[in-house]
Amino acid sequence: MTSVSEQARIWAVVGATGTGKSDLALALAEQLRAQGNPAEIINADAMQLYRGMDIGTAKVPLAERRSIPHHMFDVRDVTEDAAVAWYQPLARAAIVRVHEQGGDAILVGGSGLYVSSIIFDFQFPPRDPAVRERLTRDLEEQGAGALFARLQEADPATAARVDPKNGRRVMRALEVLEQGAQTHGAALPDAPELWHPRTRILGLHVDRPELVERLDRRVERMWEQGLLDEVAQLRDAGLERGTTAPRAIGYAQALAQLAGAKTEAEAIAETQALTRRYARRQVSWFKRYPGIEWVSPMSEARDILGS
Repeated sequence: MTSVSEQARIWAVVGATGTGKSDLALALAEQLRAQGNPAEIINADAMQLYRGMDIGTAKVPLAERRSIPHHMFDVRDVTEDAAVAWYQPLARAAIVRVHEQGGDAILVGGSGLYVSSIIFDFQFPPRDPAVRERLTRDLEEQGAGALFARLQEADPATAARVDPKNGRRVMRALEVLEQGAQTHGAALPDAPELWHPRTRILGLHVDRPELVERLDRRVERMWEQGLLDEVAQLRDAGLERGTTAPRAIGYAQALAQLAGAKTEAEAIAETQALTRRYARRQVSWFKRYPGIEWVSPMSEARDILGS
């Protein structure tokens, strides 16, 4: 990794949804820039990659980014797939450019595999279009449960790390197995090595009762702020033809409400329940990061930089 400056740093701001990661990333960048370090922000949230998916992802509006350059936001149409193997080289290239300009890169997001693909030395197995096409048909015809049972029989260790309801993840694990490779999988390597030696991982921690209250209120605000209108516009732009975007928490429920399959109360309640479950998975994922420093959303950027 000789192209990346040994002096520049990566700050990874991670944690569950709704803990204030974007605010801390902005504060860190602002403080660094005040010290003469032209720090920039790199997105590691899978759904914030999408153009137009703003309210439901709590994306920081352009007017509130404090003139700090942001990368890997709004880089995919909702009809396009967002895969971590596609994301990794682009995000790392953005980090290298920031470093070459003398600044620190601040990686911010809660999508565990996306974060891991940047800060750890992840290598992705090759893809086989023919195998992928066949497994896609199997998924559509048989469902995620049947494919997960197949994965359990073929590779119990990997199956234990995969969400059985995540059909795409189960399908990818089977695809890799069929190529005779180990799954990259749905978890960290046993002993992950840092991609860049000067990486500092900050995890935002909020006690569970407070986080649940935050998340439930956040979902209510999304509907108040116009999520349904946002989703209606995205539907006109082809949202339902996408493979990743239409399954995003909140967007899938808003689509169901627009179709008349759910009432607004049902859509909100389901989104709240799924968001709480997703937050639990995020906390479990990031707890396994070696060297992670847990901080409060109230932490001052200058104190973190000085520690």
